[in-house]
Amino acid sequence: MPKKIFFTPGPSAIYFTVEEHLRTALKDQVMEVNHRSTQAEGYYKTAVENLKSLMDIPEDYQIFFLSSATEIWERQLQNLVIENSFHYCYGAFSNRFYDFAADWHLKPQKATAEFGSFPNTDPSLIPADTELISMALNETSTGVSFPTEDIYAIRKAHPDALIAVDGVSAFPVVDLDFSQVDSAYFSVQKCFGLPAGLGVWIVSPRAIEKSEQKRARGHSIGSYQALPNLLKNGTKYQTTFTANVLDIFLLSKVTGDMLEKGLDVIRREAKYKSALLYHTIEQHPKLSAFVPDKKLRSETVAVANTEGDSAAIINALKDKGFVIGNGYGAYKGKQIRIASFPTHSKELIELLADTLMTL
Repeated sequence: MPKKIFFTPGPSAIYFTVEEHLRTALKDQVMEVNHRSTQAEGYYKTAVENLKSLMDIPEDYQIFFLSSATEIWERQLQNLVIENSFHYCYGAFSNRFYDFAADWHLKPQKATAEFGSFPNTDPSLIPADTELISMALNETSTGVSFPTEDIYAIRKAHPDALIAVDGVSAFPVVDLDFSQVDSAYFSVQKCFGLPAGLGVWIVSPRAIEKSEQKRARGHSIGSYQALPNLLKNGTKYQTTFTANVLDIFLLSKVTGDMLEKGLDVIRREAKYKSALLYHTIEQHPKLSAFVPDKKLRSETVAVANTEGDSAAIINALKDKGFVIGNGYGAYKGKQIRIASFPTHSKELIELLADTLMTL
């Protein structure tokens, strides 16, 4: 069976070095070692050090490994919010985190926008008593990106609130000043090109302090995944549960590969690939860009409206060995979504663009 190339927004194509690292993992019995062994601790330590070097994360920030970004939504609410959160909602995933807060019977508020557009980020619209402000750097469902300068303006206007950033399909491509946020998180199956099953939570000292204060005031912050417990284990490079050691190992390797390549190169390629995809979309007679404002278009997930059922284009590309994503939720059958993650070379994106123009 011919090998297909996955341009889906996650899970997606594995990073091009993963096959080699999997052979090493088998040789070194990575899938068999105890998750609290010195060997596993070494993978954790290397992954943390590489992530901090790669994305310039402050040294006093902690990095914890959980099961998924979805789990981290819940852990943030458990640990960091007593009552009031504020959510920017402009796609399926940013809306879902707001729904989580409502399900927890908190008092979440939100600024909303139609899918494909962007909410008003005027900091004065955020209530003064807000404890946690949340935004997605990259809305994977719609291809809308959140300008980092808006995040910094929100931080300046609300210095006492914690800021939580969803970087699931953004890191490490989007350049974020982590000192301006308190909680940032992602899953590894998108830009890092790894098998699904690992969430990465980057946490500031202020966030850990808030968790401890919440518990001291008699509120529950959960149990085994409470931030103080994650910190106790994390300082020993251990997780609080039997984690996905293979993914941590692979993350330690792939982040090393990215460091060797250079993040400036990865980000420069991302701009080129995104520009090419959107140029192709705008030139195609049966496609139109879903995000009209070019400044808000994601550099990692391009989303296009289709003339007629999107299945026609999706299936035609699949027959040629290219697997792209359908529209998300209500947009299924009406859109296509194309990932251009770091593993997707410029040449692959050029080949996909050329093929798309023949349909």
